[in-house]
Amino acid sequence: MSLVEMAPSEALKRFFGFDEFKGEQEKAIQAVLEGHDTFVIMPTGGGKSMCYQLPALMLDGVALVVSPLIALMKNQVDAIRGHHEDKRIAHFLNSSLGKADAERVKMDVAEGATKLLYVAPESLTKPENIAFLKSVRISFVAVDEAHCISEWGHDFRPEYRRIKPIIKGIADVPVMALTATATPKVQQDIQKNLDMTDAVVLKASFNRDNLFYEVRPKKNALQQIVRYGLQHAGKSGIVYCLSRKKVEQIAETLRVNGVKALAYHAGMDGNQRSAIQDQFLMQDVDVIVATIAFGMGIDKPDVRYVIHYDMPKSLESYYQETGRAGRDGGEGRCIAFYSHRDIDKLEKFLQGKPIAEQEVGMQLLQEVIAYAETATNRRKFLLHYFGESFDEVNGPGAQNCDNSQNPPVMVDRQEEIHMLLGAILEHKSMHRMEFYTSLLTGENNRHMEDYGVVQSAFWKRGVEHSVEFWQGVIRQMVVQDFVVKEVEKYGVLHLSKKGKAFLTDPYPVMLAEQRDFSDVDSEDSLSQTRGESGGALDPKLRSMLTDLRKQVSAAKGLPPYVIFQDVSLDEMATHYPITPDELIRISGVGSGKAAKFGKPFTDMISNYVEEEGIEREDALLVRSSGSKSSNKVTIIQLLDRKMGLDDIAAGIHGQRAQVLEEIEAIVDAGTKVNLDHILEESLDEDCLEELFDFFRESEEDGWRAASEEFEDAYSEEELRLARIKFLCEVAH
Repeated sequence: MSLVEMAPSEALKRFFGFDEFKGEQEKAIQAVLEGHDTFVIMPTGGGKSMCYQLPALMLDGVALVVSPLIALMKNQVDAIRGHHEDKRIAHFLNSSLGKADAERVKMDVAEGATKLLYVAPESLTKPENIAFLKSVRISFVAVDEAHCISEWGHDFRPEYRRIKPIIKGIADVPVMALTATATPKVQQDIQKNLDMTDAVVLKASFNRDNLFYEVRPKKNALQQIVRYGLQHAGKSGIVYCLSRKKVEQIAETLRVNGVKALAYHAGMDGNQRSAIQDQFLMQDVDVIVATIAFGMGIDKPDVRYVIHYDMPKSLESYYQETGRAGRDGGEGRCIAFYSHRDIDKLEKFLQGKPIAEQEVGMQLLQEVIAYAETATNRRKFLLHYFGESFDEVNGPGAQNCDNSQNPPVMVDRQEEIHMLLGAILEHKSMHRMEFYTSLLTGENNRHMEDYGVVQSAFWKRGVEHSVEFWQGVIRQMVVQDFVVKEVEKYGVLHLSKKGKAFLTDPYPVMLAEQRDFSDVDSEDSLSQTRGESGGALDPKLRSMLTDLRKQVSAAKGLPPYVIFQDVSLDEMATHYPITPDELIRISGVGSGKAAKFGKPFTDMISNYVEEEGIEREDALLVRSSGSKSSNKVTIIQLLDRKMGLDDIAAGIHGQRAQVLEEIEAIVDAGTKVNLDHILEESLDEDCLEELFDFFRESEEDGWRAASEEFEDAYSEEELRLARIKFLCEVAH
């Protein structure tokens, strides 16, 4: 029996060892085997890759898989090779290969050893690759991440538009398009651009019923992330941020608070990113803090939570990123932090782009806002967005969202809905949400006068409510199908059949009161994690701690500031740390200092708390990552590599003086560094001993006292470097 004649289920068992298919896999595979164009819409974790991998192994020739990311290709090739003895079974052809490696790949393909060839869309445009592919037998072409074709997709790639004419120029073969995130509009775009309007369309449910969806106001978000990481130690999680800077800062903060975390972003070199991925896959690290570059092609089934520190730019992105949680069917928590301030920033990012791109971006962003602010079932909202209905009472996973478990207050909004529907009807369904909120409240008067609607029957009819209130009502009306939002017309609203019937025969409609997402920290500052986080200094305890510091200082023969700085005592008297783990979250207290000097202080605080009957605040004290040094990780890495101050300055694109200041901030925050290779250039052992003796005797912390003592014997830089070394050796 040839492989083509073999039943797909038999081939599945033979090649992959699985006994049964998932969802729509078998139908998709059969369609390709029969020579049909096939469109597969399947959620993340649904097993899309199997839909083209298995028929590729069964059919004669090589299957061409167009994929947008090099990391995704490598992962897929490694995975398929893991099921086959001959490593030539799968290859990728992209810009990461040298000339010799590319020729070796082509040789394996030409000899018929390769059944799957992954290519980037850019690679398809190269004449030498087109000529080569024309010379071999192509079984079919699979276009993965097909949403990249559509400008309404969340990762639009213009080069995807050229795929179909290039394929036609190579061979007349079936085309399979696959995506995990496609609204009805994007689905139409994909089929139109790939010229596969007659394709077999297989759409699996987008419902991932094991995922729990939750949106929180962005208040103390960093503190909540640290707490969550500590509470779920040993479980894998991903934290998504929009900027590389935040990625680095949050990863460092998680680490200094005891969470095994690493940063990941496109600014790292390929080897570094691969090493981080491997550590995550092998569970050497629990949490990856990343930009959206992370996760594509990472087949890790046991990610237990995905946290969005920043809301993404589209619901497609959000759905795909949250889809990396719970792919094994187990627990998957999806937490997003949301604030109006962040949305303002995303809107500003669109400025300066072509008008059409701005319109698309704004519409996609409006859907993100609607999801974040909705009081309805979040699963129903997401599925509605992807063109799928859902029973929010009895549907699979219906209770797995914050709005279902903690239902908001419901209010009858019959009058408001009737008013809005009437306004839409009067203005002939020609406008977007902003028009109607301005019409009803009278805001943006100059803009409204341009439309000549100040004589409208609805002008300022809803002035007793805010613009935000009316926006919330409209969003819920869309979800409840009173109003249809025309995405392809940039969000124009028109009445649905249900809406028209309501105008004729109104009835009570319960809508949820909106949550307040405006009351957030000024910048949700990543450095605002200590004194501002609550509690008042206890003067009695502060005095006791000062006396204890004097006693320890005398016993150790060290100045008090070496034991603990004043800011550290202030925080101890505010937050009452009673364990070593709590102590190292205090400013200026590293693990070394806590081990050397901490026990008498935590013992005193513990006894004091018990004797005074103090109830310690439940809020977690998050240890700062040394926010004064935004380049902390880079500087420590360069010091470990024994780089000099000038080289480090070049590495952070700064000045030598800045490097010195940042090293001081790092050490003052409780981290130990090694400066021996720098000090040996200017200070010998005798000089260091002389300076160390002075620092031990001085009651004053800082290099200036040493400068006055030794006058011109040492430069400012030498004194500062010597002080840093002294603190690292004696205090930490």
